[in-house]
Amino acid sequence: QVQLVESGGGLVQAGGSLKLSCEASGRYTMGWFRQTTGKEREFVAGINWFGNSTPYADSVKGRFTISRDNTKNMLYLQMNSLKPEDTAVYYCAASRVVAGADMTRAGEYEYWGQGTQVTVSS
Repeated sequence: QVQLVESGGGLVQAGGSLKLSCEASGRYTMGWFRQTTGKEREFVAGINWFGNSTPYADSVKGRFTISRDNTKNMLYLQMNSLKPEDTAVYYCAASRVVAGADMTRAGEYEYWGQGTQVTVSS
């Protein structure tokens, strides 16, 4: 069973940037989701093992970039032009399907990190 460890969350002003990291060993499709109190977990971005498929939620397209370094077992989410509505707990997730998974569906992922809080002040 893979353990996912996120880092990089924090408090930032609107318009600022943060970079989230997630350490995960093994061959997995990876994704980032976020959740606020009282709402369902929401897809943010995904990336397959090969890095050649990277879907994004419409709300973050052009502002967030997902990437991975398989030599370091690391997943990243670069978040630019942050908005107050980006405030949430961000989770990384791993799917044993290395390619071809529906990365937008939370149910596709077997493993989840503990989450890291991102707060964007206005």
